[in-house]
Amino acid sequence: MSGRQGESGVGGSQAPPSAASSSSSSSGTLSSLETLPAPESLPPIAEEEPDEPPPQQPWGRLFALRPGFHSFDCLSNECWFGRDPDCGYSFTRLNLAHTELYKQCSKKHFRIFREPGPRNSHVAYIEDHSLNGTFVNDKLLGKGKKLPLTHNAEIALAQTPNKVFVFSDLMVDSQLEYPKELREKYIISNTLGSGACGEVKWAFERTTDRKVAIKIINKSRFMMDDLPQTERPFNVETEVEILKKVDHPCLIKIIDFFEGKDFYIVLELMEGGELFDRILPPARLSEAICKFYFYQMLLAVQYLHERGIIHRDLKLENVLLSSPEENCLVKITDFGQSKILGETSLMQTLCGTPNYLAPEVLTSAGTAGYGRSVDCWSLGVILFMCLSGYPPFSDQNARLSLREQITRGEYVYCAEKWKPVSKEAFDLVQKLLTVDVDKRFKIEQALAHPWLQDKSMKNRFQQLLTQMNDLVLPSEAPALPSTSRKRRHEKEELPTPKRATQTPT
Repeated sequence: MSGRQGESGVGGSQAPPSAASSSSSSSGTLSSLETLPAPESLPPIAEEEPDEPPPQQPWGRLFALRPGFHSFDCLSNECWFGRDPDCGYSFTRLNLAHTELYKQCSKKHFRIFREPGPRNSHVAYIEDHSLNGTFVNDKLLGKGKKLPLTHNAEIALAQTPNKVFVFSDLMVDSQLEYPKELREKYIISNTLGSGACGEVKWAFERTTDRKVAIKIINKSRFMMDDLPQTERPFNVETEVEILKKVDHPCLIKIIDFFEGKDFYIVLELMEGGELFDRILPPARLSEAICKFYFYQMLLAVQYLHERGIIHRDLKLENVLLSSPEENCLVKITDFGQSKILGETSLMQTLCGTPNYLAPEVLTSAGTAGYGRSVDCWSLGVILFMCLSGYPPFSDQNARLSLREQITRGEYVYCAEKWKPVSKEAFDLVQKLLTVDVDKRFKIEQALAHPWLQDKSMKNRFQQLLTQMNDLVLPSEAPALPSTSRKRRHEKEELPTPKRATQTPT
């Protein structure tokens, strides 16, 4: 009928009735109703609104790693990155023109694209178009060369330290091994470190892109069925309980906790890494920076001790830095071996890292027990290493076993290493590395030591707190498990040990 209506000129001039009747009778297809005059007004014919296209889903995401950059969703099959304003991700629009990194970037530095792969899949690529280079996982691509972009690949510009993005392939669900609740809140990325009981992963909060650290505790490794809970070398419940209780700018903060086939502790990410890595030869901390960091450590341990918490595993690897910059906050982490004491409690479990163990841990474990002073000894070992660059006690010493070195208090003194260090600094080291627990400095005594009466250093710390929006000291506080890797400086040839109470000449 619609065809005939079109032919009869609907909406045009009306035909005479006789003509219409003739047409109707001859064809037998038009109703007499079609010959009636049209009403003065007809209701408009509702037009069907076209369905809105579903929102385009990203196939990849670039998480920003560097201040000033923002994360980016890969929606189209190609995107250019560079200084050119026409780039899909233009560095010019990021207000980075004053930075050295911006000057090293090309107008079109690199592009990310994807091409069809086997079985209706797609393959993501990155292609370098820069003069100064694009690096993927610390390897230079080379101008005009492309490389498949794998899940969790890190992208750096001009130099390998200039990491600006980590790529997440959203078409590959590598998250299924994690609990659903964890996956819904976080995208888990690369491994930051690993230890005897698990590993730490870098992750991103989905709603904010905030970088966090997720400490994954392998249940099968640490839950030793043949040991009672109190004697296990690692206690997740205690660690989480302590993390929830503590609130101090120099202690790591817990964000979330999940349990599945493993335990997952979500912590703030410390982008400066471990303090251990700052003292690796040929790098060396100045005495002023040692003082600045050690003051913060003392404040953190004082806070713990005042609340009946003993860390028991203080070491350089468990002191993290908030920033790659030298002037930064340090935070103590890894409470897996910590102990919450009662009024008169003494610990009797042998735990901790051998090089940092206090003498009474080796001589009293299982008998008389030990207390808060074990942390003071470990802090003495940390300060010794920060100032000198080598450990006071080492299993590389052929004359005495590590146990004998510690229980006798005979550390290695190398005059050349200590020459630039002040007598006040070394005096504090000696008072912390004292075998006699009653004579060993407590935290309060260490804080009152002349070496730490430095107003400019304390003012700098307060300024950092202000920048972090911390108005009072005990207000705010990536946790890495104890690493088992071999330390390079433990292999050095070391001089003959001297007693810990001996003053150098």
